[in-house]
Amino acid sequence: MNFADTQLRDRPLFLAPMEDVTDASFRFICKQYGVDMMYTEFVSADGLIRDAYKTRLKLNISDQERPIGIQIYGHIPEALLEAAQMAAQVRPEVIDINFGCPMNKIAQRGAGSGWLRDPQGMVDITRRLVQAVDIPVTVKTRLGWDEQSIIIEDLAEALQDVGIAAITIHGRTKTQMYKGEANWEPISAVKRNPRIKIPVIGNGDIKTPRQAKDAFDQYGVDGIMIGRASFGHPWLFREIRHFLDTGEELPSMSVTERVVLAKMHLAKSIEVKGERVGVLEMRRHLSCYFKSLTDFKPVRLKLVTEDNPEEIFRLLDFIDKKWGGN
Repeated sequence: MNFADTQLRDRPLFLAPMEDVTDASFRFICKQYGVDMMYTEFVSADGLIRDAYKTRLKLNISDQERPIGIQIYGHIPEALLEAAQMAAQVRPEVIDINFGCPMNKIAQRGAGSGWLRDPQGMVDITRRLVQAVDIPVTVKTRLGWDEQSIIIEDLAEALQDVGIAAITIHGRTKTQMYKGEANWEPISAVKRNPRIKIPVIGNGDIKTPRQAKDAFDQYGVDGIMIGRASFGHPWLFREIRHFLDTGEELPSMSVTERVVLAKMHLAKSIEVKGERVGVLEMRRHLSCYFKSLTDFKPVRLKLVTEDNPEEIFRLLDFIDKKWGGN
């Protein structure tokens, strides 16, 4: 499939941009399990143009991660334009505009899904941004602000007309946040629209290989983006790809395999962010990798409080020894 001038295999799988999750170490892990395209964490336009150190670090991408997109968000048009030009300098495959984040601290300021209150403004800034950079621009958004303003069909046409190369649609409104079930029917309607020529990527509630296949088969999307379901379960991409290719489900990942994964992830996190920060930011992942184990609470507590990486590696060896038969 041609996605914004990048050739991907049929029925591609995308890793969604997630704040404090899709850093370089997590992207490295997901790449091992067969994700087709990834995105950075959200990059604040305001932070980037103010040269905020932590924001600038989010632009660090490597050739091993390609194809990759940088997603930017903000509510001030001039800041978005300048930030997009800065992001384009590191040559990602795409610049993605975040028109979908529903968190109130972002949306109430007019950024993220806050733009859905001003669809014409969304189209206008997208036109300007497409003209401002020399690499493809894509958009991630939602169905509308609320159930009374499902505007995605008309909005997708308008965004295509001003030059976006692809659109990713989350099957909820802003006011739904992440509650209820994602509604893929409007996503399918966009894809079925004969005027829509750009790839349409569906997003929302894909947690199993069978759900992924059903999304392709029932809704006709060009690709699937997976976010929250990959947290603590990055091998989901491998499971889905195997099911799409063979129709068979892989056996559950063993504890020993998860220990190997956890060690690899921890080592990469330390390599990328240094020992102190690398260990701190791994805690949320380590506890999730083993959350299904019985009588695990005392070990989990140690995993999420230990600062010494050597001791964490020893704890992981202990987990393998005690639960490795599972």
